[in-house]
Amino acid sequence: MSIGERDRHTGQMMTGHEWNGIKELNTPVPRVVYFFLILAFAFAVGYWLLMPAWPYGVGYTRGLLGVTQHSGVDADLKQAASDRAAWTAKIESASFADIQADPALMRAVRETGRTLYGDNCAVCHGTDARGGKGFPNLRDGAWLWGGSAEAVSETIRVGINSPHEETRSSQMLAFGRDGMLGRDAILDVVAYVRSLSDPALATGPEGAPRGAHVAAGKEVFEKNCASCHGVDGKGNTDLGAPNLTDHFWLYGGDRQSVFTTVYGGRQGHMPNWEQRLSDVDRKILTLYILDLGSGKP
Repeated sequence: MSIGERDRHTGQMMTGHEWNGIKELNTPVPRVVYFFLILAFAFAVGYWLLMPAWPYGVGYTRGLLGVTQHSGVDADLKQAASDRAAWTAKIESASFADIQADPALMRAVRETGRTLYGDNCAVCHGTDARGGKGFPNLRDGAWLWGGSAEAVSETIRVGINSPHEETRSSQMLAFGRDGMLGRDAILDVVAYVRSLSDPALATGPEGAPRGAHVAAGKEVFEKNCASCHGVDGKGNTDLGAPNLTDHFWLYGGDRQSVFTTVYGGRQGHMPNWEQRLSDVDRKILTLYILDLGSGKP
């Protein structure tokens, strides 16, 4: 121990501690450390006074500035609404065709429409909009009620077989269950309907017997189905009757699926979105859905 001893090289006093001949200097804390400690303390006191800080059981100190997470979120929402208003006003006033021709507006449509679709449509039509059995594929261009922007927008607004007073209404009759057609007649019309989209099914290994079924089915079709699907089987978008000559089948195009449809009927359902979505949101959603079917990313 050498208490009170001064180091002859630095002039600093010794602490009196020594290890194996090495003596410890009593070096003072640098003033800059005190400066930053005082600055940190002053900042802490200032923060405690100005901002929400201390809990006290049933609440917390509000701070002199009255800043809260709620006010921050409200400010962000107001800013987002202000930014959104600039381009939503253009979408609201422009026609569908003008919006589709404007790359900047379509970028906004794709960004916002993706969220609208995911929140409202994906649960039925799938995240990729390719649908499933009983739920239409929105990318294939086979529209039951028409594929124009105005027609799609109206379908979104009023729904199909929904509680909306202006809903689109459509129902496939249960020809077998309700006794309108016998089993043989149903099998014949199934053969004919399937041959409309695949002419190869009208002939083949079965030869004449298959051709006879198709011929008989055509007669059944003309008497019972043509009023909705048309004499040529190309459907009717005014009635929501599907085109039977293409390769798009909502409930399946195999023999059993078509038989089940004819025998038991079909009645799809789509909610109406007039109360849930604003006019401009429905317009954005319409444009987004049509854009999905255009093959664009």
